[in-house]
Amino acid sequence: MVGNRETFRDELVACGFPPLVNRLAGAGFQGRVATRDLGPLRLVCLDTPASACVGRERDASDGGNLAVKVMTRGRTRIEQGRGTAELGPADLVLLDPTRALRFESTASAHVTILVPRRELRMRPAQIDRLVGVRIDGSHGPGALVSVLARESARSATGLREAAALRSAAAVVELIAVALEAALGDEQPAPDERLRNRIAGYIEARLADPGLSPPGIAAAHHISVRRLHKLFEDQPFTVAALIRRRRLERCRAELAAGGRTVTAVAARWGFSDPAHFSKLFTTTYGYNARALIANNRARTTKTRTAGQEQDGGHQGRQ
Repeated sequence: MVGNRETFRDELVACGFPPLVNRLAGAGFQGRVATRDLGPLRLVCLDTPASACVGRERDASDGGNLAVKVMTRGRTRIEQGRGTAELGPADLVLLDPTRALRFESTASAHVTILVPRRELRMRPAQIDRLVGVRIDGSHGPGALVSVLARESARSATGLREAAALRSAAAVVELIAVALEAALGDEQPAPDERLRNRIAGYIEARLADPGLSPPGIAAAHHISVRRLHKLFEDQPFTVAALIRRRRLERCRAELAAGGRTVTAVAARWGFSDPAHFSKLFTTTYGYNARALIANNRARTTKTRTAGQEQDGGHQGRQ
């Protein structure tokens, strides 16, 4: 969509961006924004005139996502954390939407991938080192991420859900490789690398009802005991991680609307609706059906508002 400065700003906030004050956005400002969802990822394509923006620090509760910005046209100077990134076409940078941000750009186009923080499995100290640091998009892992981000923005629509999830897992894995490379000599230990591969394997197969520790162990040529030991110092056991990620997928799908609780639960491996409802309520503190009700209420409100606006326009004409 194309919007003026207020519409454009509101659309960005709705996509998950921090509220920004653009000091160069006059009355004639026109920006273009388009979004694509790819599994748990959201790709936001932006086309903007010359801008100079400031974003304030936000509460940590707004920090579910990290952002990977990939330039496609123009130049941008971004300041966040201890880093300052001078970006040209194809370059990328990791940003934290909860932190203060300042940037200046020429007329430009870019693709931003909003990645759930948990997907990248990075320690806070590693994120501190990387935010606001330019990653070269002309060669190496950065180039792969740059090309894939731009191609995904064009091709993400129309994918079947299973294909979208596997594609998202591939994008996340490439981003993780590029970020590891940017960290230089601070490489993860062998157990951490294996654990990260297993977590990516789980993510790509959450919809598989047969996903279980024995199958995961066999796919990685390790024993079940070794698998459990890899996760013994993590927040979740293997089984708990599968369950939690499935619940998160269910919550996202229910919030989007269009399917029943039973259908969504079955889609993500919960065959017993009663057990799913109890587990969902215990985990999130509210009933799964409340998401559907809230979505219907928002849809009705939006339609009503749209009809009133159309009526008002017609009346003025």
